[in-house]
Formats: sequence, C-alpha cells, structure tokens
Amino acid sequence: MTATLKRSSSDPRTDLSLGKATFALLGESDRLAAFNPAILAVRWATMMVCLTLSAGAFIQRDYSVIPWVFGMMANTLIRTLSPLRYTGSLRSLLDLLIEVGLTVLAVCLTGFWESPLVFTLLVAAIVAGFARGFAFGIRVSASSAITVSLSYLLAERWAQEAVLVSARWSTVLVLIGIVAGYARRISGEADRQHSIALDRLSRLSDANALLSNLHRVAQTLPASLDLDEVLDSTLTRLRALVKTDAAVILTREDTDGTWAVAKKQAMSLAGSLDDDQLPIPARAALSSRRVLRHGDLSAVGPGFNTGSQSGVYAPLVARGSLVGLLAVESRNAGEFSERDREVLKGFIEPVSLAIDNARWFARIKTVSADEERTRIARDLHDSIGQSLAYLGIELDRIVRREDLGEPISDQLEDLRRDLRGVVGDVRDTLYDLRTDVRSDKGFADTMEEFAERVAQRTGMGIALHVSADADVRLPILQEREMWRIAQEALINCERHADAERVDITWHCTTVGAQLEVTDDGRGFASDRAGRVDSYGIRGMRERASSVGATFEIHSAPGEGTTVRCILARSI
Repeated sequence: MTATLKRSSSDPRTDLSLGKATFALLGESDRLAAFNPAILAVRWATMMVCLTLSAGAFIQRDYSVIPWVFGMMANTLIRTLSPLRYTGSLRSLLDLLIEVGLTVLAVCLTGFWESPLVFTLLVAAIVAGFARGFAFGIRVSASSAITVSLSYLLAERWAQEAVLVSARWSTVLVLIGIVAGYARRISGEADRQHSIALDRLSRLSDANALLSNLHRVAQTLPASLDLDEVLDSTLTRLRALVKTDAAVILTREDTDGTWAVAKKQAMSLAGSLDDDQLPIPARAALSSRRVLRHGDLSAVGPGFNTGSQSGVYAPLVARGSLVGLLAVESRNAGEFSERDREVLKGFIEPVSLAIDNARWFARIKTVSADEERTRIARDLHDSIGQSLAYLGIELDRIVRREDLGEPISDQLEDLRRDLRGVVGDVRDTLYDLRTDVRSDKGFADTMEEFAERVAQRTGMGIALHVSADADVRLPILQEREMWRIAQEALINCERHADAERVDITWHCTTVGAQLEVTDDGRGFASDRAGRVDSYGIRGMRERASSVGATFEIHSAPGEGTTVRCILARSI
C-alpha cells in the first residue's frame, strides 16, 4: 500500500449542495373590488334606460342600432358574471381601455349624442374614476367626450344645435369622471385609516399574547434547564389544565429525524419512532404545524394508544424549528372541546421554548470538559490500555520463565520493542489530542497535517478533497466540532476498518458545510451503528447534535463505511 495524500480545490458554489430556497407568493389587489356593487347597479340602471330609449329602433327595425343594443346587453351580462378588474398591471389597464373604446364606438355608430346607448358612457367614466382616481377619470371622460363630439360635429357640419348638445354631454361626462375619482380618493383614505387601525390592533394583540405567554411561562415552567425537570413540570401542569387519560411528549432527533419518547403518561411507547411509525393524526399536526383536535379517532386512524377514541396533537415549534410533539388522548369519544385545543395552543409555545433551551443546554454540556475527559479516557483506553495490559502479561510470563531457569533474553528484547511501540502510541495519542483547529489554522490545513501523519504510520492512501474559499470559515466552535467528527472517523478507519484507501471531502461556503469520510474497509452491519457501546459513533452523533448538524453513517460488511455530516448555517 502506498501512502498518498491529495488535496484538490474547486468552486464551493457548485460543489456544495446546501442551501435554502425561499418562495414568496405575491398577489395583486383588485382596486375595483370594493366598488363592484355600485358599478353593477349603475350598469344595469343605464342599460335599462338604454333599452327604453332604443324601443323606437326595435319598432322601426333599425338594424344599425339593434345589434349594438344586444352587444351592450351581452357585455352587461358578462361583466355581471365576471366583473372588470384593475390591479395596476398593463393587462388590466388594456381591459379597461378596451371597454371604454367599445362603448365610445357603439355610441358613435348608433347616433352619437342622440344614440339610445349614450348613457353607457357614464359607466365607462365611473369605472375609470374608481380604478385610478381623479386624473385618469378626467382623461378618460374628456377623451370619450371629445371623440363623440368631434364625430357628431363633423356629421352635423358644426351646426349650432350640435355644438350645444356636445357641450352639455361633455360637461356631464367630465363631472361624472370627477365624482368617481373623488369617491376613489375617499375610499382610499378610509382604507388607509382602516389599515392603520388594524395595524395598531395587531400590535396590541401581539403585545397581549407576549405578556400572556410570559405570564404562563412564569407560572407553569421551572427555571431549571434540566430537560427531565422541564418535561415533568410540563406533564404535571398539562394534567391540571386538560382532562386526559394518556399523554406523551416526543422530541425530534436532529441527526437522524427520528422521534424519541421523552416523557409519557399511560402510553405504551418506548424507544424511538420514525415518521411513518407516528399515528396519522400526529403526522397531520406535524405537517400543518397546527394544533389538531379529533373527537373520533376511528374516522382518521388510531392514536398512540389503540384504545384511544379522541385526542389533541400539538407540534412543538421553537425559533422556527420543529423540536417535538405533544399528544393527549382519551378513551372517550368527543372528550376534548375547542377550549381544550385553545388551551394547548397557548400552552405549547412556552413549553417548546423550555424544551429547546434545555436541549441546547444539554448539547453545550456535551462539548464541555466532562465530555472531553470521557473522550480522552476512551482514547487512552483504546490505544494505550490494551498495550499496557499486554506488557503486564508478558512481564508475568518472563518472570515465570526466569524462575524455571529458562533463557529470557529474547523475550526481554521483544518486550523492549513492544514498550517502544507503546511509547510511540502514547506520543501519537497525545499529538492527536493536541491537534485542533484554531483561529489562524482552519479545517483544511489541520486535516491535511493530521491525515499525513495517519498515512505515514499506517500506509493507508488518504485523499483530501477541499472546496472552500480562503476567507470562508465556520464559527470556531462549529468548525472545531466538525473537525473532531472528521478526526474520530479517520481514527476509526485506522484502528478498525482495515482500509487501504480513505477519501475525505470538505465543502464550506457561506451557506454551510459538508463533511464526508469514505473508506474501502471491512464495514459493519448497519444495526451496530446505534449500539450503546459504539462510543466513537455515539460521540460523533453527539458532536453533530451539539452544533445543529445532521449526521449519517452508511456501512455494510465488506463494502466500507461512509460518514457524512452536514451543517447549514442559520440565517
């Protein structure tokens, strides 16, 4: 085996498949929506007047007028079923102008100001004023009046009577546009005042909810950051608020997405549950992130207890993240009321924060001095303890051979060689313990130095692939834990995997980081990864959890092992 150490670099923006996609659904408000009843009333009123005025055309069978009357009647029916909308977009503006243009065309082709459809121009002026206010209403009214007046005056050869009629109708049309624009302004001011009032009310409501929650926290939850105390206090307070036969609190494991039974009352649950092992009502509450009440569980699926007939399921969300699930169930159908659901809804927010705080405190303790002492003791036991035990056995054997008068020079030489090996192991272990990332020495440089030492003493081929900008690093505490995970994975390869090659991949960007350690060693059965005595794997899981990273380990006998840890930076 040849010891090779390779380090490659690439663009982290293309290599690191970490990120967060944010989607916003934007909608445009219809400015005519509030005026639709008034517009509809004016449409039908003017249409009735137009039908009355066009009676003569029907009697005389004037087919230059009758089709336009039917056309305007059809337009009125269409706009009744599908009102004209104005959202400020180009399309809505074109729709409005097309209707104004068709109305002006109908009036011009059926007699100008003497047309039985002349009153439909009022609708166009009103709609324009309601849509965009004074200026637009006046422009549309004036343009319509000028178009009809010029056409009428040209047809009548500028007769005096035609001039007077055009002046009267033009004045009325412009005044209608002004009135509609003024109505738009009054409505806009009313909407603004209404919005201000709602905003103030919302702020008062938020302040009230905040004070209520703070009061509830002070009354119901202990100041302790111990998770067991928080859970015990939560269930005690919950039983005083809601009548229930059974209750359970599940906490979500960030590393593998499973649900651990943290605290229960009269529930036949133990260990951890996958998402698909949760009851359907619980999954529905988690997916919607709402407190759901089910009066008859037989209609939606069984609860946590097979005998439960009703239940309330509440997701525990803290700082935007799902941290757990609270469920209460009863053997009686319809046991829980809407009041119980509201009580739980107000109860879970401080509970979620208390549980999340306790879990973060536990994670901090995980990386404290106690945990470090445990890890150091484990490392010394694994690398040095067995060798010292072997030396003790050999010394006993040599002493017995000397008592029997047998030559022991060769055995002493072997013992001296073994002792030198132990001393070397001690030096290597102490060096490994001292090796760490620093503010002036990042993950890549530290890993390269450590991997080179491991390659020299084992003969393994180790390839280090780095994709990171020179000025991009994780916060020192997070980077240190990611480094310790990589170090533990590589040491496991050295001691247990019997591998010939190890690939270490490190991606780091402003979005987050991804670590992957893959070897071609002997591997192990997947069910061994969670054993209590798998100290190395358990330590890596704890470290990943302490910095909020996800941790995965994939292995099979004879197929090597892959350790993957992904950390997404919070925004």
